[in-house]
Amino acid sequence: MTTYKGVGVYAGRVIGPVLQMPEPIKEPKAGLKLAEGETVESASARIQSAAESVKADLLERAENAGRDGKAVLKSTSQMATDRALLKGAKKLVEKQSMAPERAIWEAASDFMKQMEALGGYMAERVTDIQDVRARIVAELTGQQAPGIPVASEPFILAAIDLAPADTATLDPSKVIALITSDGGPQAHTAILARGLGLPAVVAAKGVTEIANGTLVYVDSNEGLVDTEPTEEQKSSAEKYANRQPLPAFDGKGVLSDGTSIPLYANVGDGKSAEKAAGLSAEGVGLLRTEFGFLGNDSEPSVETQAETYKSVFDAFPGQHIVVRTLDAGADKPLPFLNVKEEENPALGVRGFRTDWTVPGVLNRQLEAINKAAEGSEADIWVMAPMISTTSEARTFSKMLDEAGIQTKGVMVETPAAAVNAEAILGEVDFVSIGTNDLTQYTMAADRLLGDLAHLNNPWQPAVLKMIKLTVEGAQRASVLHGIKKYVSVCGEAAADPALAVVLVGLGVDTLSMNAGAIAAVSAVLKTVTKEKAQQIAVKALSQISSAEAKTAAREELPILDELGL
Repeated sequence: MTTYKGVGVYAGRVIGPVLQMPEPIKEPKAGLKLAEGETVESASARIQSAAESVKADLLERAENAGRDGKAVLKSTSQMATDRALLKGAKKLVEKQSMAPERAIWEAASDFMKQMEALGGYMAERVTDIQDVRARIVAELTGQQAPGIPVASEPFILAAIDLAPADTATLDPSKVIALITSDGGPQAHTAILARGLGLPAVVAAKGVTEIANGTLVYVDSNEGLVDTEPTEEQKSSAEKYANRQPLPAFDGKGVLSDGTSIPLYANVGDGKSAEKAAGLSAEGVGLLRTEFGFLGNDSEPSVETQAETYKSVFDAFPGQHIVVRTLDAGADKPLPFLNVKEEENPALGVRGFRTDWTVPGVLNRQLEAINKAAEGSEADIWVMAPMISTTSEARTFSKMLDEAGIQTKGVMVETPAAAVNAEAILGEVDFVSIGTNDLTQYTMAADRLLGDLAHLNNPWQPAVLKMIKLTVEGAQRASVLHGIKKYVSVCGEAAADPALAVVLVGLGVDTLSMNAGAIAAVSAVLKTVTKEKAQQIAVKALSQISSAEAKTAAREELPILDELGL
């Protein structure tokens, strides 16, 4: 037996044959010149046409993908027609009479080197550029575009990493688990696997060497992949396959002692909001408004934005909806923001900070939110991402006052906001913790770098302590101002049933997650009292690593094994 150790993404234990991702599109021959009779103009036009075809294909895939997949694909589609990329390729055609497929390959390779040098989020986008490069070359040369292997029986997909366009269109009835040698717990592959409910192990070095057809055991609870499954592992996989079905969520998040813990959904548009409402989510804890901006070369009008927001509000009449203002810039560049290149984008101009460099976009968005709220029965709360100081919170609060929006909040994504929560909550009514970014900033570990996956884990005791500091700050602010100040978690951590118990034990008031995770989280929360959740949180906080914190919590929750979680 060979054991490969990585980071588990979504709970599950399965056994199945491995299929490796097909060979990628091969690099066009170096020095390849224009074909006889092809002009510079026609070659350049072919590059433009191929790029636009790839963009159109990705956007079409986006419409058929889930909520997370849609956002990722829309963002990736922009890279296909990136002006700098296409300009570089056309210049190689003009100056060196280079064949279009070789020109786009070299231009994209140079682009990738620049992104890698920037590090952080921009380095993570290299996978997206590789995928776009391969698709444009395939379009130019008449080859089959990259894609998931086809098989008649269910299989476990192995890859170095998966391009967003591939992961977003996986068929869970055929692909029963994902294993990758690279990536991290917050990379696109992991996020989309959670959305699909697929067991996955990422950053497991060596899994790309497993021969096709090899039967392997994947345990995404423990983050391991074993060849030659043992009888015990076969029994575990069978138990998981025959696990007790999750009861449908009844629309009321509650602990066994009656303590209310509202469970909300993270959504991006009206379609995903309707799906969440159909799953009885109690409201929306995170409306990712950037979904309405992705795929646009120019800023959507106030009317267009308002129409998108209203479609979400209409799905939850009379219920709670938290709108997050535009979270873009740096890692999610938008053409109309004109944010300049940065040496360290993860620490750069993003979220609320874009209003410093491109004032007006945020004010127009707030106008659109207010316009959509007019006549709506929903309870609308609005928050800003990437707030680090009390003065930023105060500035945003004043902007909301001027826009006529009453309930005001901010995201806690930096250690600065966590330790200063009491003062920040003197300016706003609530905070929502984004555990993905809070983890990477607390641990100084790029959340998308596989080599640091063990650090970039919300179970890290240091991250749990940051959440505890935020809650304690909110409690003091509530006493000081004589009004309840709310703390929510809307990051990926809320979708982990065991971690959800710890979050409740730390004092978090509400949880928001992808709608598909609500039933599992609810089922586990219903088995613990508030006191028990607090005891589990204390136990997790006392551990010295993320793995030990997770194990300590799970030992107190036998319901997890019963439900195959």
